[in-house]
Amino acid sequence: MSVSTKANEKDQKILDAATKFFLIHGFSGTTTDMIQKEAGVSKATMYGCYKNKEAMFAAVIERQCTNMQEQIILVETKAENLRSALTEMGKTYLCFILSHSGLAFFRVCIAEAVRFPELSEKFFEVGPQKLANIIAGYLEKSEKNKEIELNSSADIAANIFLALLRSDAHLKCLTHPNYAISDTEISTWVEYAVDLFMKNINYKPG
Repeated sequence: MSVSTKANEKDQKILDAATKFFLIHGFSGTTTDMIQKEAGVSKATMYGCYKNKEAMFAAVIERQCTNMQEQIILVETKAENLRSALTEMGKTYLCFILSHSGLAFFRVCIAEAVRFPELSEKFFEVGPQKLANIIAGYLEKSEKNKEIELNSSADIAANIFLALLRSDAHLKCLTHPNYAISDTEISTWVEYAVDLFMKNINYKPG
């Protein structure tokens, strides 16, 4: 095993441990000692990877958001048409943000927004904003291929689509910790959101 591989494995162990405790105890309630012991690495190794707890949290944010983006991009490349792409993207997105870990992650980022604005801003930039950019790019490509005619910019349309998806479903799950949304509810919500959205982008099926 190469030195770089070992270093990457230790890095992932640190991020795994950090994610576990941030989601359970929040940012403020998590200590670097908790993370170091759970990861099974020395303090020197941990601080060699991340200079402080804020840096670890930023890395956790980036990894979580990157995982979601990769899933969305994979859906896009396999889609047969715009409707199927938006439907599968929507389901993937909702399943991710409405999962136990997705909701816990969102709560932590919002809870620390006032004390650590740079961390919540990081979450917005690499999470919601980057995802909106991916969808906007897909819409721009569809418009270029004359599948749709947007009444606004692709950026605005993408953000409206994501807002339609989140809506009450996200708020209900955030405010009802014991509520678990079903796959059927997610599918119904996504299909309705896609229908509403498609009516406003002048979709021209081939």
